[in-house]
Amino acid sequence: MALRPLDPLRSLKIKLGVLVVAAVTFAAALTWLGLRVQLGPSRTFPLVIVLSLVLTQVLARGMTSPLREMTVAVEAMAAGDYDQRVTATSRDEVGTLAAAFNQMAEDLASVDRTRRDLIANVSHELRTPVAALQAQLENMVDGVTQPTPAALELSLAQTERLTRLVTYLLDLSRVEAGASALSITTIAVGDFLEECAQAHSMVEASKNLRYVVDVTPDDLVLEADAERLRQIVVNLLQNAIRHSPSSGEIRLDGYPEGGDVVIEVSDEGPGIAPQDRERVFERFARGGATASGGTGIGLAIVRWAVDLHGGHVTVEDSPTGEGATMRLVLPAKAHPAPGVTTTVADS
Repeated sequence: MALRPLDPLRSLKIKLGVLVVAAVTFAAALTWLGLRVQLGPSRTFPLVIVLSLVLTQVLARGMTSPLREMTVAVEAMAAGDYDQRVTATSRDEVGTLAAAFNQMAEDLASVDRTRRDLIANVSHELRTPVAALQAQLENMVDGVTQPTPAALELSLAQTERLTRLVTYLLDLSRVEAGASALSITTIAVGDFLEECAQAHSMVEASKNLRYVVDVTPDDLVLEADAERLRQIVVNLLQNAIRHSPSSGEIRLDGYPEGGDVVIEVSDEGPGIAPQDRERVFERFARGGATASGGTGIGLAIVRWAVDLHGGHVTVEDSPTGEGATMRLVLPAKAHPAPGVTTTVADS
């Protein structure tokens, strides 16, 4: 490892000045000493030059060592190794560059982990319904099972699962592309939540879940993009369905709060630990209570769509003390986030 005695200095220009002064002073001192001990100019000057170059090389090597480390790190990162870091102990411009390089390397490593998680999650999610659908169709073709309504319903369920996954991926691509357009319309919250609950009453029908919709007042309305709001509620419902126990209850509550409208989706599942409540909205997060299936994309899409509307979504304790409540807060009057383009759609 190169000696770096000039690291405490805060400027590269100061370091270069110190380097020049040190080399000149060192050369002058050696010249005076050589002449004093009567070495003679023919031996003193070559010795001074060599020793001054050695001193300059030692100091300069310490100054530029982060740049050499970056070169090696970049070559390794080009080969796929994103664990490379450089020593960032100096306090000058090179040290700042080294710190920025380390941050970039950390970001690239995070992106690479996200990419690997995406491939693993999507591969897993695709494999399960495709394998089940293939087995069911093969059994029908081979005559092992008859194409009864029940068998066709199972095949349809697997197809719908694939459709949801493809929809998630398309929505994720919109997130990555920064899509930010809303078509605003006035939505009757009660009717909207009833429609969403009825549309999902057959999902996981074997669980025998109960859906309770409670909106106060009955004529509560909200200005929002109907398609994006449906996307939000559907993802929250699917999350609640996935974690609910058999014969459990899922509640959809709506009520005004100041100038906002609050929509809550509650389940009776295992709940979400406080330390995981922010992380579940990150893409591909499946830890803790979210590990029982799913792509880890749905709640990230929820946050994205909520942010477009200028609202926010959080995880709260369920009023019953069991399960979790997803609390969605949206402006009653359309107030999209800055930079979001809006159009007014016919109600």
